[in-house]
Amino acid sequence: MRAFLPSDSCKETQLNAINPQSWLQVERGKISKLSSSCTTTSSSIESFIKVPEPPIVPFFKPVDYVEVLAQIHEELESCSLQERSNLYLLQFQIFRGLGETKLMRRSLRSAWQKAGTVHERLVFGAWLKYEKQGEELIVDLLATCNKCAQEFGPMDVASQFPVEVDGASQETVVTDGEKSLKNVNFWIGDEKIVCRRQKIASLSAPFHAMLNGYFNESLCEDIDLSENNISPLGLRTISVFSVTGCLSDVPPDLLLEILVFANKFCCERLKDACDRKLASSVCTKDDAVELMEYAIEENSPVLAASCLQVFLHELPDCLNDERVVEIFSHANRQQRLIMAGQASFSLYCLLSEVAMNLDPRSDKTVCFLEQLIESAETDRQRLLAFHQLGCVRLLRKEYDEAESLFERAVGLGHVYSIAGLARLGYIKGHKLWSYEKLSSVISSVNPLGWMYQERSLYCEGDKRWEDLEKATELDPTLTYPYMYRAASLMMKQNVQAALGEINRVLGFKLALECLELRFCLYLANEDYKAALCDVQVILTLSPDYRMFEGRVAASQLRTLVREHVDNWTTADCWMQLYDRWSSVDDIGSLSVIYQMLESSEAKGVLYFRQSLLLLRLNCPDAAMRSLELACQHASSEHERLVYEGWILYDTGHCEEGLRKAEESIGTKRSFEAFFLKAYALADSSMDFACSSTVISLLENALKCPSDNLRKGQALNNLGSVYVDCGKLYLAADCYINALKIRHTRAHQGLARVHFLRNDKAAAYEEMTKLIEKAKNNASAYEKRSEYCDRDLTKADLEMVTQLDPLRVYPYRYRAAVLMDSSKEKEAIAELSRAIAFKADLHLLHLRAAFHEHVGDVLAALRDCRAALSIDPNHQEMLELHSRVNSHEP
Repeated sequence: MRAFLPSDSCKETQLNAINPQSWLQVERGKISKLSSSCTTTSSSIESFIKVPEPPIVPFFKPVDYVEVLAQIHEELESCSLQERSNLYLLQFQIFRGLGETKLMRRSLRSAWQKAGTVHERLVFGAWLKYEKQGEELIVDLLATCNKCAQEFGPMDVASQFPVEVDGASQETVVTDGEKSLKNVNFWIGDEKIVCRRQKIASLSAPFHAMLNGYFNESLCEDIDLSENNISPLGLRTISVFSVTGCLSDVPPDLLLEILVFANKFCCERLKDACDRKLASSVCTKDDAVELMEYAIEENSPVLAASCLQVFLHELPDCLNDERVVEIFSHANRQQRLIMAGQASFSLYCLLSEVAMNLDPRSDKTVCFLEQLIESAETDRQRLLAFHQLGCVRLLRKEYDEAESLFERAVGLGHVYSIAGLARLGYIKGHKLWSYEKLSSVISSVNPLGWMYQERSLYCEGDKRWEDLEKATELDPTLTYPYMYRAASLMMKQNVQAALGEINRVLGFKLALECLELRFCLYLANEDYKAALCDVQVILTLSPDYRMFEGRVAASQLRTLVREHVDNWTTADCWMQLYDRWSSVDDIGSLSVIYQMLESSEAKGVLYFRQSLLLLRLNCPDAAMRSLELACQHASSEHERLVYEGWILYDTGHCEEGLRKAEESIGTKRSFEAFFLKAYALADSSMDFACSSTVISLLENALKCPSDNLRKGQALNNLGSVYVDCGKLYLAADCYINALKIRHTRAHQGLARVHFLRNDKAAAYEEMTKLIEKAKNNASAYEKRSEYCDRDLTKADLEMVTQLDPLRVYPYRYRAAVLMDSSKEKEAIAELSRAIAFKADLHLLHLRAAFHEHVGDVLAALRDCRAALSIDPNHQEMLELHSRVNSHEP
């Protein structure tokens, strides 16, 4: 789900979080100075930085996702082809609840690849296309490399359906050969249509009975069909079909007429031929709207699938057409079966997702979710549908309906829906009941972070603080606890502690809501320079972002804040960028680049640098948007080719990215073209011969004009290649030269050289220098931990977990140390601590090995299966799974 608004109770809290009239006055130009609308008194701070309650999200969040993933993997090993796609869809829902975007997409792709029916291929193909919105440029770039990327494009639907022929209808048994007439004359009004009796009789059992049985018509040469809604032309076409078995050059209107007639007289071959012929004529949404009605009325699955394909291909725009919404919203069970076959649940999962992204409160969202409930066939499908509709009803303030839905989801085993019930209890004035409800959950299962976070809403003071601390301990990725603590500390005028708290989460998770809160903290403290930095980063990540629950555009706030900050010249900007880049302040660097883009003419280069920073900050979508802007603003053909090459490389098309680099070099030798080619080659091959080519390319890059920011990166990369080749002297030289031009990350490479020279103390000292210089230094602590004794290693890795709890190596190291000390339970608990909030293959792999070691075969098998849900092709995992599986009782 791309976005989901908080519950109404949350929204009301948020709307009161500022004094909107003051801001509106500023927007209208009625207040010239920002400080006049924001003072640092306790009461104004309290109204300014209140934190919205966390939303109840419409996701599947099992208490033990590892167990459910393992169950799905086990079922996939033995299920029928028809069940696979639904299992992959469930896997997708679990990964979505965990926020694992890449794994979500991989599950969708698996559902598409393993689809057993044409309807499933249509639905999951459309879903993947929807997920890839905005990637049209990639398709165009691949086309320039003579590579087709239209894997989710329109398919020939008719060819995907097997031709089903009723053999009995083709047999003709004449009861009285002597009396049988060769031809029959059908009359429609005054027109006579001569048909071959036995050919017409072979079309269906009713015609056979009429023309060859004991009815009077069997003895008649003339039969009147005027009352059967068939035109003379239609009947002549049917006559030709009875002889040739095909329909050629028949206009759609006539095909519809024949389809209705064929359905009435049970002419299955004729109906199937019309169905397929009509399906091939569906080209536009208007065609699909008109023909879907006929497809449903006449039970024509091929035509219905063709219409469905057109609708799905135009998502999300087609859901703005009320005619399309009407078709999907009011379909009954039989109509859903005609439209989507066995893929009805998958179809309405997709439609509900798109509708919620457009407007979660809309009537069409409700209708699609109601259809989702009707389409559900298993308890796991039902609990998801009940919970999602419960979330939407909650947003719409339909509290009684929401309560009933959440109760049904809980009844089917979805514990997370209790959060919805607790929120409703609070809204209805039963705060103590909500607290006790969450307490009951916490005491009955292995508690998760969201449980303590939710319970914190229903208590005050120290109890709330304790619950939020526990929530962070169990799931450090939850942003609300950090935001609440930061706001609370700010209320107490403890500015530095408040900033330290919000900086904790921003150190590893660049969340917009956290940046917005830090902006407010800086503003309340009248630190306009820092506030400007944050609002510029917000606009980099989301150019249309609106702050304070959508009341004020971030761009307007930036304009206001900037009045209080000295203007920088171009030279100032470059100096600031060098300072931030060398101190590994990626957020600060993003802000400077945003400011430079306002006045610089060389926008292509700046957008490119912006994309590099965004990738480093784990914001791939924003990085891709910046790369596309770099292409649009490239100052030359060879520069544009380089950016196109990076787009292709970053989306997994390495060979095509290399081709763009070579094309750019052919146009003009440049630093970036050589660097791209070297980077892509180094990443795609470990061959020694390739290393010499990479070295040559990087040396060529360094001979071309560029600034020190990029030359430092090239020297750093060149040093890494030299290390891999065992040329430590040359590597050290590269790293030292990089450090001379303030490429701080080169300390890490130089430390590695010292270590390989058996000078562990020098390596440790080198990493200490990096830690002292770098603002974002979790990775530096992690690397330094390799160059010291066990006690210092443990301290460094504890620091890593504090700075970035998403880094998995520290948990694995601590668990391994505990295992070496025969503390098996503690070792498994250490891994479980991280697995609870991060689906990671390596953590699961190690825990499976530990379980195997202590003889817990079932737990080991569970972890193996869950890990293989994350990466089905991981060789070591497959081997461990095979070994453990052989020991299963």
